[in-house]
Amino acid sequence: MGERVKGLVVLGSTGSIGRQTLEVVRALPDRFRVVGLAAGNNLSLLEEQVRQFRPRLVYASRDGEQLYLRLREMGLPCRWAFPEEMAVADDADLVMVATVGRAGLSPTLAALRAGKVVALANKEVLVMAGHLVREAARQGGGELRPVDSEHSAIWQCLWGERPEAVSRLVLTASGGPFRDTPLEDLARVTAAEALRHPTWQMGPKVTVDSATLLNKGLECIEARWFFDLPLERIEVVLHRESIVHSLVEFRDGSLKAQLSVPDMRLPIQLALTYPQRVEGVGVGRVDLARLGALHFGPVDMRRYPCLSIALEAGRRGGTYPVVLSAADEVAVQHFLAGHIGFLDIHRLLEDVLSAHRGSALPTLDEVLEADAWARERADEWVRARAGRP
Repeated sequence: MGERVKGLVVLGSTGSIGRQTLEVVRALPDRFRVVGLAAGNNLSLLEEQVRQFRPRLVYASRDGEQLYLRLREMGLPCRWAFPEEMAVADDADLVMVATVGRAGLSPTLAALRAGKVVALANKEVLVMAGHLVREAARQGGGELRPVDSEHSAIWQCLWGERPEAVSRLVLTASGGPFRDTPLEDLARVTAAEALRHPTWQMGPKVTVDSATLLNKGLECIEARWFFDLPLERIEVVLHRESIVHSLVEFRDGSLKAQLSVPDMRLPIQLALTYPQRVEGVGVGRVDLARLGALHFGPVDMRRYPCLSIALEAGRRGGTYPVVLSAADEVAVQHFLAGHIGFLDIHRLLEDVLSAHRGSALPTLDEVLEADAWARERADEWVRARAGRP
């Protein structure tokens, strides 16, 4: 007997992870039926996706009315629905949260409370509200599966292992496009240069975070919530080839690592098909003989001050990671727009976090208030420096 076809909602369908999720669906048409698609402002791509996958539920955060009318005129049987509604739809078995920033928080909480399986690609959800996410899963019986390559690697290394046997987690980082740039030249790097990642193809926000290594700090905080380990037992090492995605060390000194070519479709597919491994999109194989060697090294915090800032925010906990995440989102937007320089990103984060007075165990309202405060404070920081050479 074949596998039951599972209903899938994709939030952030026009972004990098969303598009690759739909590639996996195309490769496995007998396993998944797209129930809902939600996107931001790429209406032309969303329309193309709706035509191909014919979801029952559709949403666009900007200027969606014209698209909805056009889809109705074409006779497509879809209904407009907010992401929170899609996430709890009766025919949705899996919810891929591939949005960026705070947009993924409410749908994630709703899906978990409704007992859904959530494939989480959004870093900020657990960073902002890890304790609330875990409680929602406990209350509703929902299941959280990692999509980030690092967390997927750890997840795979932990299959069949006892939690008490784990000594530490080791996340790998490529170092981004500026890993070899002289420190004195970092003040002059451009947004276009920051977007040229040496190994991964990702969206602009995540790619800039990879250049600052802020992404690795967020991933450490995520890992703390995904795997219930304190930050003191989570480490980061540089690994240029992006072949070893993470490692787990056990109490007896053994290390387990997950290796694969750097292709996000593999962890996406695994999050959707678990506990089965299937050929699906046909990701390439690692040729160890051709590689010859894999390289690892320590992180130079002088080059990556954002990582140090993120880890400190994670240690302080409460609303400090919320403020970190929100301020970084604003900082990256302004950097990509040319309003601030690359090194201004960590300066902005330091100043906003220094001004924050945190709450230790925030409610959802307090999380959202801290997020809004940090965004306004970050915008004020940029405005105060407008016109600075």
